[in-house]
Order: sequence, then C-alpha cells, then structure tokens
Amino acid sequence: MKIEISADKRTLQGKGASRRLRGSGKVPAIIYGGERDAQSIEMDHNDLFHKLKLEAFHASVLSLSVAGKSEQVLLRDIQMHPFKQQVLHVDFQRVDQNKKIHMKVPLHFINAEISPGVKTSGGIVTHILTEVDIGCLPKDLPEFISVDLAELTAGHTLHLSDLVLPAGVEIVALAKGENSPVATIVIPRSALSDEASAEGAEKKA
Repeated sequence: MKIEISADKRTLQGKGASRRLRGSGKVPAIIYGGERDAQSIEMDHNDLFHKLKLEAFHASVLSLSVAGKSEQVLLRDIQMHPFKQQVLHVDFQRVDQNKKIHMKVPLHFINAEISPGVKTSGGIVTHILTEVDIGCLPKDLPEFISVDLAELTAGHTLHLSDLVLPAGVEIVALAKGENSPVATIVIPRSALSDEASAEGAEKKA
C-alpha cells in the first residue's frame, strides 16, 4: 500500500508562528535524517488527521512531497493535544533504501476461532503483544505481521520465535535473545467450574 502525503516548506519558526499555523488549519512538522539538514514543513491538519487513523500510515515507508519534490520517509513521532482532537507536531525521518530501519509494526491475529483452545476447550485468546519491533531494509517493510493461532491449544503460549516472518525481516528482541510471549489461550473460570460440576455429576451418577 503506497501512501502519499504532501507538505509545504515552513519559513517562520517559534511558538508564536506555530500557534498561528495551527490556527489556520495547518500542522508544523519536520523532516530529519539522511545526509541533508533537517527541514521544517507545514501540512494540512485535516488530511493528516485522517491519514493518522490508517494503521498502515504508522508502519509504512511514506512518499512525502514537499514543494513538488518527493522523498521517502517514516513517521517517527506525533504530538497530540491533551484533550482536543488536534495534531500539534509531527516528525518524519528520511529513508535510505540501502540501510536497515527499525520500526514497530502491528500484529494481526488470525484463525483464533478455529484453534483447539477456543473451539474445543472454550478458551479465550489473550494478546500479550499487539506490535513488534522489527529490523529490515525499507523495501522489505511489512505493514503488519500475521499471527496464526490455528494450532494453539488451551494453556499453551505462542512466542516470538513461533512467528512466520516475511523475507528479509528480523525481530529485534529475538536478535537480542529475548523470546517474549505473544499470545496465549486461557480457560475462563466459569468454563472450569462448569467442567468440574459436570465431572462431579458424572461421579455421583
């Protein structure tokens, strides 16, 4: 999914200028990184606000056009107003296609409804992680990583090492020797007590 955004160069600096900019429906932002100097830009608030609702916007290489010139960037930081639905400032980082990047990408859990732990044992899937920090070249960056729960049984846990990763992608924690749990299936107390009651009734019979 290719996401394109546009911005204009920002010449006025300082808190007062930023406040006036926000008052006119714009968002102050900055692009940094690479071999060039950091560049101050301004963006349309409404367009940016709607794009921020897209999951892929947070985990994709974005095509950012500034005054007609396009460059590849990653969204690195967002400052939101404490209680208003207003974006105060955004940071973008330039991407070098030949250098590895580190990004947090979301986990998409699939096949929970057919897993033995849910279908047979009446368990509930607990998501321990909802995103994971990965390293890869920009061209290999996935929008998300699928977590297949089809074989997960009650009382068992999926770990980072169980995830199937796209080519060229590595999980940062695993590279450090940390094999964190990702998801588990827990049997609710009500289901356990029902099972115990059923067993008790069978013994009496």
